[in-house]
Amino acid sequence: MKKQVFNPFLPLWEYIPDGEPHVFGKRVYLFGSHDRAGGDAFCLNDYVCWSAPVNDLKDWRCEGVIYKKEQDPLNSDGSHTLFAPDVCRGADGRYYLYYALDFLSVISVAVCDKPAGEYKFYGHVHFPDGHVLSSRAGEPYAFDPAILRDEGKNYLYIGYCPYPPRHLMDIPKTYTYAWVYRLADDMLTITGEPQMVAPSFSNSAGTGFEGHEFFEASSIRRVGDRYYFIWSSYYGHELCYATSDSPEGPFTFGGTIISNGDIGIDGIKDESDCNNYIGNNHGSIENINGKWYVFYHRHTNRRSFSRQACAEPIKILPDGSIPQVEMTSCGLNGGPLSGRGLYPATIACVLKSRSGTMRGEVPFRGIHPYITQDGEDGETEAYQHIANFRRCAVCGYKYFSPDGAKTVEVTVRGSGRGKLIASDGMNNLASVEISPSQSWTAFSAPFKTPAEQFALYFMFIGDGAIDFLKFELK
Repeated sequence: MKKQVFNPFLPLWEYIPDGEPHVFGKRVYLFGSHDRAGGDAFCLNDYVCWSAPVNDLKDWRCEGVIYKKEQDPLNSDGSHTLFAPDVCRGADGRYYLYYALDFLSVISVAVCDKPAGEYKFYGHVHFPDGHVLSSRAGEPYAFDPAILRDEGKNYLYIGYCPYPPRHLMDIPKTYTYAWVYRLADDMLTITGEPQMVAPSFSNSAGTGFEGHEFFEASSIRRVGDRYYFIWSSYYGHELCYATSDSPEGPFTFGGTIISNGDIGIDGIKDESDCNNYIGNNHGSIENINGKWYVFYHRHTNRRSFSRQACAEPIKILPDGSIPQVEMTSCGLNGGPLSGRGLYPATIACVLKSRSGTMRGEVPFRGIHPYITQDGEDGETEAYQHIANFRRCAVCGYKYFSPDGAKTVEVTVRGSGRGKLIASDGMNNLASVEISPSQSWTAFSAPFKTPAEQFALYFMFIGDGAIDFLKFELK
């Protein structure tokens, strides 16, 4: 089988959420937080970077650890975690990494001569009088920085607007907008006054942002003569965008780019009927070798703390709008996956129980399937799989080319006895008999390949539960 790339597009043992993709030279670099498999909090690991050639998004390599949480002088004991970062190239040609130590409400900066590190601590964003941004009462909460260098000027975007607002530090903050600050060429010192970018729940009436107000996850891109501010709304699962003719606004609401539950796609209106187990979302868009993509993350391991990087191609129309795209299994592949081949079960872009889905931060009840792994965090042979796949649970994969497969083989284990019914959403394609097995066991059945590009869904009809490791079309 020819080389392909799936969603998630990094190895299945890797957990990189909050992705900020940036093209520097002939490679695209993915900067993000670093979750832990089965972790009990966000971003427990140090920053790593992954990169790929701009002309081959199937060839990702790990650049290694680029920054450790203990490097910040505010965190010498390592008790705080590294939340979502962003990177830009400064006027001096060096690369500047902006981040927040979890909920300290301080924007820190590290610097390196190369985009893939290793970065060294540089300083904290501050005002000309030396006081650190967000250290005084009434200043915005310093969280989720995004950085843009544009036409010789530097712009820092921050904000955190939970609803209802809550004080996370002793010093009262404002939780009203996303904000943009100009920075001097030292990349640390604020110049001028901040500007409002996007409203929160508390002040959105009449703005056009109603229903998609700013919560967190600031990101910024320039596309031609337009500036795109991207964020996660209060609902968490969606990445929204607004546009402006200036990096300082005013910004006009545009819409939703992607939802990690496909809410807004194919008539799905809310969480009660979505395609996947939802949770927070964070990411951005990037032009890679002449094509635009949105990077986002999905949730695994029955919680919100083990998130994985995904991406989809998008279109930016002449009027500046970005039509919402669906989650797929083939995001960066450049087209559908081969209709003949061996695939991990966990590249599912649809996963639900017979009673639907739920939020990842809610304790899972026994009925729900979930993505997990056998090995410890970082083990490259971790055997990631869909666990607890029970009666009428569904996992789905989009999309495959009609390459004439005659057989489907599934590898499962568990107490389940019954059938895995394969379909394209309209027609049954196979019925695979399943019997109980304590170890991974392959079962197969004849497969009827559709005549055109197709989605593939598996539904379990039977008793007990199975773990689903992989399937092969052959």
